[in-house]
Amino acid sequence: MRGLVAAAALALAACAHGAPAVSQPVVEAPAGTLRGVSQGDVNAFRGIPYAQPPVGWRRWRPPAELPRWSGVRDAADFGPACHQPTARGTSIYAGEAPEMSEDCLSLNIWAPDDAEGLPVFVWIHGGALTTGASSEAMYDGAALAREGLVVVSINYRLGVLGYLAHPELSSESSRNISGNYGLQDQIAALRWVERNIAAFGGDPGQVTIAGESAGALSVMYLMASPEARGLFDRAIAQSAYMISTPELRSRRYGDFAAEEVGLWLQVQLGRQNLAEMRGMDAQELTVAAVQAGYAPWGTIDGHYLPEQLVTIFDRGEQAPVPLLAGFNQGEIRSLRMLLPPSPPAEAAAYEQAIRDRYGDLADAFLALYPSADIPESLLATQRDGLYGWTAERLARRQTALGQPAYLYLFDHGYPATDEAGLHAFHAAEIPYVFGTHGRTAPRWPTAPDTPEERAFTEAMQDYWASFARGETPSAEGQPAWPAYGETRAYMAFEQTPTPRERLMPGMFDLQESLVCRRRHAGGTPWNWNFGVISPPLPPASPACP
Repeated sequence: MRGLVAAAALALAACAHGAPAVSQPVVEAPAGTLRGVSQGDVNAFRGIPYAQPPVGWRRWRPPAELPRWSGVRDAADFGPACHQPTARGTSIYAGEAPEMSEDCLSLNIWAPDDAEGLPVFVWIHGGALTTGASSEAMYDGAALAREGLVVVSINYRLGVLGYLAHPELSSESSRNISGNYGLQDQIAALRWVERNIAAFGGDPGQVTIAGESAGALSVMYLMASPEARGLFDRAIAQSAYMISTPELRSRRYGDFAAEEVGLWLQVQLGRQNLAEMRGMDAQELTVAAVQAGYAPWGTIDGHYLPEQLVTIFDRGEQAPVPLLAGFNQGEIRSLRMLLPPSPPAEAAAYEQAIRDRYGDLADAFLALYPSADIPESLLATQRDGLYGWTAERLARRQTALGQPAYLYLFDHGYPATDEAGLHAFHAAEIPYVFGTHGRTAPRWPTAPDTPEERAFTEAMQDYWASFARGETPSAEGQPAWPAYGETRAYMAFEQTPTPRERLMPGMFDLQESLVCRRRHAGGTPWNWNFGVISPPLPPASPACP
């Protein structure tokens, strides 16, 4: 490994002083010297700062480059998480609240102990841009590193600290913009990787960005951002959602301007100006913003995010990189807060609600989401409106750019998920990708330790790792994964991986028509307002059938 000071030399030095020999890998990187820990044939370096902490009066500033530190920095432990609510609830994702700090801009690296020029896999955690941390045990990168990768996971600012836009913040900026601080953190982390990863045995010219849920939303933001161009070579988006995004100073598509939201939040917090908001305790501010109803999103600022994601991808202005994208059959089974609060219970009322809202598209909608099983249709409606349409749209747009795109549907269950009504739930694929079964949240349904489950895990890791290595996704003893292409091919991860064609016929076309009509008519966002909670659709036009 380039930059690695031999552990044997450290052991000899320890013995010379009468201490027991301990294997502690040391790397001399451009950022400074780091001492990590050995995980057998993988070395781990945790809690590495990649930017100066944006604390106190520097809150809501772009991340600043760190000067090289002196001496040997211990990298045995994860850094603190970025501030987030501590109330964890009773969902299957809930675990203990992590240690938190505004000094949270750190990353972690797992590398084989003989790594030299290996592809790099950068993981961006999910959590609605509100919660989560790179230290979560489910994201341990050791197993993926053993697939021949250098694995990196990152923290980035969350919630109000990561995404607030405000007129006073814009006036401080040389570009007269604000918001997107969490996105800027992710870009800063990728720049750190570009400068430093060779010291850990990684190839800065072979970087794959990957994420799930809000992490996949972040992947799309990075693909859309000119500031991130050239910092990665491939992208993986697991359960991404290409929803409408607030603009900095304009009300558009039914969203308030992001600066207006910042002023509104200031009033809700009882503060007179930005200085008073900066004077608040970070955790108090974070919790109060959530309680007030603030929700973090990227901001269309003309620089980090030049336009709506749908527009950027339609124009072909996104990063021209190979893509792997998909979603889970049971996404909404664990996200029932996204379901309509009081849906019709009877078939006639359900069908009338759809006809009132979808007009000439009602028959197409009811063919996909029939009244014969309203609960299942409600789950499928939200799943496809958010995740299914997005995954296929990504595959189509990258294919149109001449890039290989690989689409999947995760439809794998096991007894504990199926008994709990959680078959293939949101994020259920993550422990298979990382090989971290048994290291999930306490209420996460436990997967059985069977030969079949182990083989399925190995297959998913092989597919993901081979893609990150720049190959066609493949797995030993498993079928080839065809590119999306003209046949609209995809891989169905059922009890075993199975290649298929034409995922859910009619689903993409219906949702694309809905979004197109809303975009051209204006005044209505596209987020989770589908089905029986959809506003009446605008009529068809030459631009939108």
